[in-house]
Amino acid sequence: MKPVIICGGVGTKMWPLSRVSHPKHFLPIFDGKSLFQINYEVLLKKFKPEDIYIQTTEVQAKTVFEQEPQIPRGNCFIEPELRNTGPSLGFMALKLSQLDPDEPFFLVQSDDLRDPPEKFLEMIDQCDKLVRRDGRMITGGFRPDYGVMGVDYMIAGEKAENTGGVDIYKIAKFVWRSTDADADSYVKQETVFLHANHCSWTPRALLTAYQKFAPAWFASLEKIRVFLENDDEARIREVYSTMEKGPAENVTQHVFPDSYVVSLPFKWVDFGTWESFFKYRKEHGQYLPGDNILEIETKNCFVQKRDKNFVALVGVEDLFVIDTDDALLICKNNQSGKVGDIVTALKEKEKKEYL
Repeated sequence: MKPVIICGGVGTKMWPLSRVSHPKHFLPIFDGKSLFQINYEVLLKKFKPEDIYIQTTEVQAKTVFEQEPQIPRGNCFIEPELRNTGPSLGFMALKLSQLDPDEPFFLVQSDDLRDPPEKFLEMIDQCDKLVRRDGRMITGGFRPDYGVMGVDYMIAGEKAENTGGVDIYKIAKFVWRSTDADADSYVKQETVFLHANHCSWTPRALLTAYQKFAPAWFASLEKIRVFLENDDEARIREVYSTMEKGPAENVTQHVFPDSYVVSLPFKWVDFGTWESFFKYRKEHGQYLPGDNILEIETKNCFVQKRDKNFVALVGVEDLFVIDTDDALLICKNNQSGKVGDIVTALKEKEKKEYL
């Protein structure tokens, strides 16, 4: 089994702290450690450094090695440029196939936490055994408490495995980007799971799926394969830049109906927004206003600021105040999902210095 930590995104919904040059998974905001470091060190409890791989970008590769210098240089797969998860996942499979096309891999998103980590490592073990035995893709999911529009759901069929407290089901139906009505109806079903990544398969099987369901991407990947063998980085970049941007679900949604979903045996915390980050800090007793933060008659507010600045809040509630050297965000808690729209607007206005 080869775990691959995915850390190529930017985390636009956690702007202005998360930027292109220092995205959220590299920020040392968990007792001085980053999400990337925490996830890498969890994997080190089971795997040797030479068996852990990183998928990242050219801009972020330097930080990868600064935060975890024991990572072998050859274990860092650097995407030629950002083309969304479809080309990215295919590129990763291509790189892994050069090592061993039939050795299972396991994708680990760098901006998530899994608690307790021991259960996470046990799940990787079970996925490894099942991929080798049945050859099917496995992905993760959890039972949602309420319907969420715009996310992916999986309707589970019969149970395929129950070993070591890990329940794995056959997927009877995959629903991509649910509507409001869909989401509410699915949550009422006992066997529905909200898709939560944690994909496991083999490089050969994944590339075969690209060949069948995304032939244009596959054709480009086959060209890149030749240039990888010759270490022709210029031609690799040239071909990769022509690949149409698109999500990996353009491929995987066709594979899921013949795949497995594992019910995550741990608490999965996805730090997608400031709201999720604040909620986690409060639940774990990690948020107390510092000496240079004053709150008078406030309720449910969160301040993230520079050490030198003094911030005072009076008579407000349900606010996020995020202060950095060059930008200030003030946002209602329940609107934090729209912070990414600021980044979109900054791009349109060509304000690159704030990205």
